[in-house]
Amino acid sequence: MEAVTFGVLGPVTAERGGDPLALKGPRHRAVLARLVLARRRVVPVARLVEDLWETSQAPPPRAVGALRTFVGDLRRALEPDRPPRAPARLLVTEGPGYTLRAAPGSVDAWRFEAAVAEAEHGPAAQAPERLRAALEEWRGPAYAEFSGAEWARGERSRLTELRLRAVERRAELLVDLGRAAEAVPDLDAHLTGHPWREEAWRLLALALYRTGRQGDALAVLRRARGRLAGQLGLEPGPRLRRLEARILAQDPELDPPGEPADAAARLWAAATEAYDRTVAAGAHARLESTVGLLRTLAVTGGGGLEAAREHRTAAIAAAEETGDAELTARVIGAYDVPAVWTRGDDPEGARRIVEAAERTLAALPDDATADAARCRLLATVALESRGVRSERGPRAAAEAERIARRLDDPALLAFALNGVFMQSCTRAGLAPRRDALGAELVALGTRHGLVNHTVLGHLIRLQARSALADLTAADEQATAVDGLAARHDRPLVAVFTDWYRALRLAATGSPYDTAAAAYRAAATRLDGAGMPGLERGLLPLALLGLRLAHGRAAEVDPGADWGPYRPWAEPFALLADGRAAEARTALAALTEPPPDLLYEALCCAEAALALRLGDRAALERTHARLLPASGELAGAGSGLLTFGPVDDWLAAIRRALGTAGSA
Repeated sequence: MEAVTFGVLGPVTAERGGDPLALKGPRHRAVLARLVLARRRVVPVARLVEDLWETSQAPPPRAVGALRTFVGDLRRALEPDRPPRAPARLLVTEGPGYTLRAAPGSVDAWRFEAAVAEAEHGPAAQAPERLRAALEEWRGPAYAEFSGAEWARGERSRLTELRLRAVERRAELLVDLGRAAEAVPDLDAHLTGHPWREEAWRLLALALYRTGRQGDALAVLRRARGRLAGQLGLEPGPRLRRLEARILAQDPELDPPGEPADAAARLWAAATEAYDRTVAAGAHARLESTVGLLRTLAVTGGGGLEAAREHRTAAIAAAEETGDAELTARVIGAYDVPAVWTRGDDPEGARRIVEAAERTLAALPDDATADAARCRLLATVALESRGVRSERGPRAAAEAERIARRLDDPALLAFALNGVFMQSCTRAGLAPRRDALGAELVALGTRHGLVNHTVLGHLIRLQARSALADLTAADEQATAVDGLAARHDRPLVAVFTDWYRALRLAATGSPYDTAAAAYRAAATRLDGAGMPGLERGLLPLALLGLRLAHGRAAEVDPGADWGPYRPWAEPFALLADGRAAEARTALAALTEPPPDLLYEALCCAEAALALRLGDRAALERTHARLLPASGELAGAGSGLLTFGPVDDWLAAIRRALGTAGSA
């Protein structure tokens, strides 16, 4: 039998002969990842329990038993042909815990480290290719699904730093070998995601100079200085300053290897003075152009979206430090990236952006000259307040829309309508309103060439028509938006249309296993998409809705990543354990679902619990909340999943309350 190989440079995987092994749930993967991280050393059971349940105040009473179950499942996956009661050879019990006896070349991270070391000590001419092959081992962030785990933090940081150094070392070798042009695109991409790496800026400037692009080399050094000074308050280090001086002096030693020098001396002090004047004059423009770059990055999804999210707050902070409210308003408001999911990816970052927008609104002049900036700030408040139940978000959205319509600016109106959409889930039954918003965005975007907002409008209509059980119209929207995505390279669109097609199977009576497989396949599209606010908990919730819609008993895996939906899942797990009293307490503690596209779905999950427990108060409140959505498909307003017809839930609740037939 072929050996098992393990991957941790990205999502955690195990394969045999190139075929992935079924590792079951997140805690199974966590056990495997934790043992890989230990590098063949024993990890005590107590330490594993502590690491697996580190976010809990205390591990559950049966944590050790659960851990043994996870280990047993992993052993069956890793050694399926091992005879009963034969000792395990790969994941073994040793002393007080477990160890994974993985072969030295069977883990991608270990292979990567070995290749980097070989490249450093081998012939220089072969080193760039060795490093390129080593870097191809990476499929995403190390231990990707455990970014928040304390036990993985140090190793993730170490591997990430090793990867960044490998990228820069490969570029340095290419430049030294006279292949500077090959280094430029990789360094450009590297700096997009890691703009604080001074060595990368130095290498990019040197590579550009050696390819005859002296002006571009100096522009890169200006960008580096602006980024470091404007956002970190630091001056460039001595290596960057020396390189700038040598480029200005056309130092012959900077010429490519083997090429004759054609140097002309420069008076460096005078050049530096002129350079500093240029930097100071361009600071505001650089900030605004940075946001334009981030906006472009965001629509690419994946790492681009994550990088845009990360650096956007830094750009806003730098703008605020200038003390120029109008500049800050432009920097905040220029990020008009359409948003279709009503739950944010970075709640803390969103909170900081809203606070900055509110401060800037208060500082703007109170006259008509600032109306466009005021509209963008209000729309930003509405967008970044998504999924938060407060009066401010809807008020900001309404005010932004009013200003945009008065100014008759199509791009401004599209941005404002996106904010209105984000605040259109405050109660059930608002799908017709969202459908109208989507239709206006499609018409506006088509008429004025606003491609991103045309895409947004089609996706909103797909969601709304799904909620209204008009799947023929939803199909038309899916076809239209897939066509736009193909023409304009919008890869994130396929995430939503794949999920819609799984929803369609669930809503049209397909067998349970068929629909469940479609949901699981759609979930793979979220890997690396850069949308944790959408990804976390979505698949388990979809499968729960599918079971309930098919009349099956609710089964929840308490070890699954339920994300923000865990409060609605845990009572089902308590019931399955025979802990009805605790389930009843958990049901009573549920708050109203957040104002997002899964409002009706979570109301149905609560209704299912109330029906199981015969909780009259919960039945009455879920009936009142769902009633405005009568005639709709519960949860389908997300465009991703459904809990079945709302009317079926209302009828079941009325029967339980003994009021069948009443309105």
